[in-house]
Amino acid sequence: MALHRNWVTPFTAGTFLLSAVTGVLIFFHLDMGLNKLAHEWLSWALLGGVALHLVINWTGFKRYFSMPSALGILALSVLVLGLSFLPLGDKKGGESPFMSSVRALSQTSLSNLALVAGKTPEEVRGLLMAEGLQPVADTQSVAELVGSDGRRQMQVLNKVFAPGKQGH
Repeated sequence: MALHRNWVTPFTAGTFLLSAVTGVLIFFHLDMGLNKLAHEWLSWALLGGVALHLVINWTGFKRYFSMPSALGILALSVLVLGLSFLPLGDKKGGESPFMSSVRALSQTSLSNLALVAGKTPEEVRGLLMAEGLQPVADTQSVAELVGSDGRRQMQVLNKVFAPGKQGH
């Protein structure tokens, strides 16, 4: 059992460090490169490490179920987890304000989008064409060009709003 502790605890600590650092970077929009991908996929390694750590230390962990303060913390955690599934009160079933903004930008005309992005309509059309889209009029919207796929709309908007040559 001690042999397992020699690698399970450092593995769990290392994967926690990875998850914590990448999570903070993502929260503050400072992530780059593979940060988000590493956070999403290598967090599974953290879950595995925690599971192994619990198995190895189960006898000690069981003691927490007899401590009122520990049970209170665990119950509070379960309550907060449950509350996190509740909608925020808007009519779209808990859609984030961020997605509302993406939807609004996706549905506005290309000429308005260009104005908001600080680019000319010609620059926006060029960026859209580079994304494989075929805009034919400045009255079209990103939603019309890519359909209702929110992820694709965000990808296209990301290209439009990426730093680069400014039209104004």
